[in-house]
Formats: sequence, structure tokens, C-alpha cells
Amino acid sequence: MDSSGKAGLLLAVTVAFWAGPALSGGTIFTVGDSAGWTVGNNLNYTQWAASKTIRVGDTLLFKYNNQFHNVLEVKEPDFNACKNSSAIKEYKTGKDSIPITSTGHHYYICGFPGHCQFGQKVDVHAVGSSAAPSSSPTGLSPPPPNAGDRLVRGSSVFLGGLIMAASCVLLGFLG
Repeated sequence: MDSSGKAGLLLAVTVAFWAGPALSGGTIFTVGDSAGWTVGNNLNYTQWAASKTIRVGDTLLFKYNNQFHNVLEVKEPDFNACKNSSAIKEYKTGKDSIPITSTGHHYYICGFPGHCQFGQKVDVHAVGSSAAPSSSPTGLSPPPPNAGDRLVRGSSVFLGGLIMAASCVLLGFLG
């Protein structure tokens, strides 16, 4: 491949990698922040969800020990009753990424016996991707993204740089 072909290929790889996440604008929210998806620890998932502004295009990341937990997407009546027999979808890897593709409420519970009843359930209310944050009557501003959200973004930037360097070496620009 001649140098202009290599340069074009490098440009295409770079644009695809860097522009893809920027165009989606999505944020990855680790459910429960550093505690993850668990029962106990006095973690209140209702408060966790209320402290976030989750938009269409964002992703929920559920981190948990899959020997003791899972994630079930359910409808509102099943969420309220902690009923796990009619789940819309089951996730059980221990590190499940669930993209938010529509506005409205999204309901998740742990299907292991007793976990939902002890509070391992979350109602995420997603707003439109272009909706401006609403102002609160008390004048309080929304909380900043948590450190875990910034860590995921920082890892993506590092990985992007690594891929770009590897592409340069493979295409003969370096080395």
C-alpha cells in the first residue's frame, strides 16, 4: 500500500474511533457507583437513580458477583411487587451494559430470592437525549458525574491512543 493509502486508512481508523463515542454523547453510569449492584451495604438505589440525569444514549453498567445476583428488566407492576417470573430480559454476566434507547421509566430488579425485597431494585427515569436539564425550585444544581463515570471515559481515551499508535506501527508510519 502506498503512503497516501496508508494515510487515508489511518485517518479513517482515527475518525471512526474518536468520533464514534463523541457523536453518541452517551455516559456510562455504574449502577450503585463503586458499591455496584448488591444487597446490603445500606445502598438506596432509589436515591442513586434520583441523583443522576440519565438520557437516551447513555448506558447502565451493572457490576456484581453473578453467583449471588442477576439483573432482570421488568415492567412496573412486577417492579413494585418484586415479581421475577415475567422478566422482559435477564442479564447474568456480572458486568452487564444496558443501553438506554427510549425515554421513560426502566425497571430493574435482582431475581435472587429476597434481594428485591431488601432493596436491590432500581427505577431509572430516562429523559430525551437533547433535553436540557430542568432547573430545580430550590436552585440546587445537579450533582457532577461520579469518579467512576470519568474513569470509564479516561480509559476510552487511553485505549484510543493505544489503538492509534498500534495502527501507525502496523501501517509503517512509526518504527
